[in-house]
Amino acid sequence: MSGRSETRERIVDAAALLLRDHGTSAVTTRRVAEAAGVQAPAIYRLFGDKDGLLDAVAEHVLADFVAQKAAVVEAAAAGDVDPLEDLRAGWRAQIEFGLAHPALFRLLSDPERGLHSPVVRSGLEVLEARVHRVAATGRLRVSERRAVGLVQAAGTGVLTVLLSTPAEERDEGLAEAAYEAVLREVLTDPEQPTVSARGGTAAAAVALRAVAPRLDALSPAEQRLLSEWLDRIVDDPARGPG
Repeated sequence: MSGRSETRERIVDAAALLLRDHGTSAVTTRRVAEAAGVQAPAIYRLFGDKDGLLDAVAEHVLADFVAQKAAVVEAAAAGDVDPLEDLRAGWRAQIEFGLAHPALFRLLSDPERGLHSPVVRSGLEVLEARVHRVAATGRLRVSERRAVGLVQAAGTGVLTVLLSTPAEERDEGLAEAAYEAVLREVLTDPEQPTVSARGGTAAAAVALRAVAPRLDALSPAEQRLLSEWLDRIVDDPARGPG
């Protein structure tokens, strides 16, 4: 490892510890420099400013977590793990991570910061992969995009409420209750994983939409046209139950 890379790593590690133990306000140039054993100008040279340093810390802390999630999803897809069980496991892991890293969660709750974070994008792709697997089974009655958005919104809301409540007063069942509410909104029926259940027309359309890009019997143009038609069926607010 080069001297520059080693210095950068020391600074990020020091800042991550300060963020974890004392929150964003503790991540000052002076305190980070002291903890990392470097001069303050080194931080400016490597990261530009405090925001640049915080971005680097967020990427550093989240990278391992996202990589672990991606590995779990890949293993679940290759094995015989039920997509709904995999999605629930991902939800629980996300809630646990947010509660264990409150300062990082608050940092990335800033839409502007999260929007430009490569590792946040990678984490979203993991969620999208999980939802896609559910869609392909015929159990999703809303579009994949809507399902991903609902899971994201519910997770952010739950963590915001829990982290703003004293630990001893938190509702321990809130996260699971919120997740069940999301399932009721996006699934045909949590207890009946079949296309013929309530909302079957939409579920069938979502399932076909999930595999449309892989239908080799169709040309790329035909695949795009089919996907457009299916999106119209799923997104049509006037459609009745299947």
